Amino acid sequence: MSKIKKTYGLWSSPISPEMIGDSLKFNDVQWDSESQTIVWSESRGKRKVIVAKTGSDAIRDLTDSSYAPSGRVGYGGGSFTVHHGIVYFADKGCLFKVSLSGGVPQTITPKFGNAAALKVSPNGKYLTYVHTYEDKDVLAIVDTEGEQWGQKIASGDDFVMQPAWSPTGDKIAYIAWNHPQMPWNGTELKVVSLMYGEARTMPHVVSAETLIGDTQTAIAQPEFSPDGRYLSYISDATGWNHLYLYDLQTGKHQQITSGDVEHGIPHWVQGNHTYGWTGDGAAIYYIRHENGYYSVWAYDVDNQASIELHSLEAYSHFDRIAVSEDDEKLALIAASPTIPTRIITYSSQDGLQVARRSTTEAIMGEQLSNCSAIQWAGHDGEDVHGLYFAPHNLGYESDGKPPLMVLVHGGPTSQRNATFDMEVQFFTSRGFAVLQVNHRGSTGYGKAYMDKHEGNWGIYDVQDSITGAKFLAEKGYADSEKVIIMGGSAGGYTALQALVDAPNFFKAAVVSYGVANQFSLAMDTHKFEARYSEWLLGSLPEATEKYRDRSPIFHAKNIQDAVIIFQGTEDKVVPKQQSDSIVAALNKNNIPHEYVIYEGEGHGFSKPETKVDFYNKVMRFLVEYVIFA
Repeated sequence: MSKIKKTYGLWSSPISPEMIGDSLKFNDVQWDSESQTIVWSESRGKRKVIVAKTGSDAIRDLTDSSYAPSGRVGYGGGSFTVHHGIVYFADKGCLFKVSLSGGVPQTITPKFGNAAALKVSPNGKYLTYVHTYEDKDVLAIVDTEGEQWGQKIASGDDFVMQPAWSPTGDKIAYIAWNHPQMPWNGTELKVVSLMYGEARTMPHVVSAETLIGDTQTAIAQPEFSPDGRYLSYISDATGWNHLYLYDLQTGKHQQITSGDVEHGIPHWVQGNHTYGWTGDGAAIYYIRHENGYYSVWAYDVDNQASIELHSLEAYSHFDRIAVSEDDEKLALIAASPTIPTRIITYSSQDGLQVARRSTTEAIMGEQLSNCSAIQWAGHDGEDVHGLYFAPHNLGYESDGKPPLMVLVHGGPTSQRNATFDMEVQFFTSRGFAVLQVNHRGSTGYGKAYMDKHEGNWGIYDVQDSITGAKFLAEKGYADSEKVIIMGGSAGGYTALQALVDAPNFFKAAVVSYGVANQFSLAMDTHKFEARYSEWLLGSLPEATEKYRDRSPIFHAKNIQDAVIIFQGTEDKVVPKQQSDSIVAALNKNNIPHEYVIYEGEGHGFSKPETKVDFYNKVMRFLVEYVIFA
């Protein structure tokens, strides 16, 4: 079939804003041990639903619209757990339980604070969870029948995360850390020992110890082996996140993975699990990633050897791996750049099966742009990483070089991966090239690469975005006169700071809830990131000059390029005042700009109608200020 010749950026795309708005987001997936049921949480716009599927039976919702299961600690996550036919979940400060066989959810705790990271004791009688109230986080416990009040079993740290029961139920391991550390900077693995009294009484703590970790070492995801021999965890002590086993008898720590690869992720949310034990304790299945590409491996504990599961090679990104207790079935959230996100199951007996799809998958495979991991020299000669997507549409071709979208991730401690991204495909199918920048300070490339951000926010992220665009233009992959920078939150800050530091390099910017004033951010943001700026920029008042230098609002007179700014009214992380202030400066300086405010949206837009409006406005803006400029 002959292709239509049309200007880059104006191709007619099969990917509409409505398709982005209608896509599901999967938040977690777990197995129930008794009924061979998988349970997951999915977002349908602003609504979150817990869903179950047993064998070949149809999926069914376990919660209706009167519930909004969500772990509202920090950025959320860890909203549910499943144990012996019962799903336990958090919703608006209460804990509930509902049977997999059906019925109305029953209340376990009254409304009080917020909860996340629920875990049920081996005997099914108790539930431990992370609880927060008035910015005080504790590890709590309550009986699963809701007959007694919940009690604190561990407190004193600013943050707690990821509790795990021992198979005998007499110990709970968990992760803790304190300001100004973030969970990827330095944490501790702690263990409390419990004693049980008479029937109908809550267990109480008899001892507590810190097993490993400090302010410079990030420990995460403790899990006891089902046979009680080991406590496993992930540590970045070597400079890379690796799996370790702690022998509960000998007290020895053993590293079981190696190499310049990652086996952990930055824990922005509760409830992450990148590995899991088999029911007999003989093996661990884990996710490994390198240069943005993910794979699944199995570790044989007795033989101390790992093998890759090549049956899953069609996918290049995995999340939330779960292992069934009895027959080594896996459940994962999986995707690739050309395969939309799915919930899949796998076992050697049943093979690979798809349990749930996030989209209609009407557009797949050769219709979509694949990515390449690329590397270039930064402004100082050091290596920088990213992912490149070429413009791709089977029906169109163009002369010359395409415009380039430079997409900057949030965080700023995060990473773009080789996964399905409808936003990327939205642009590439219209004739844009896309660069996802994993600037220095990103995770996924070792601790030393991530630590480049210490004191340097607004430096490497900005410069690496510029040099990445220059690299692609010099290679002939992009039009140097039509480069756009786009990002949200920390990525939005990078876009604004890039307009300040390199006027006329980017043709335009698309900014969503971007940081404009570092002083305001340090004072106004939520507890989780309340002192993050101390690591990214320095402590106040000593670092006052740096905060001013890295705040776009104080240098807005340098901005000369068109910008469109999007902001939600309910954003607690980057409050609306941040966008209001930079827009006022743009007005004063007569800079071409647009300001779009979404009522009821928070940090990250979730309403389908918001997403549709957002992408329609972005494309109209790019056509006016870039394609036809």
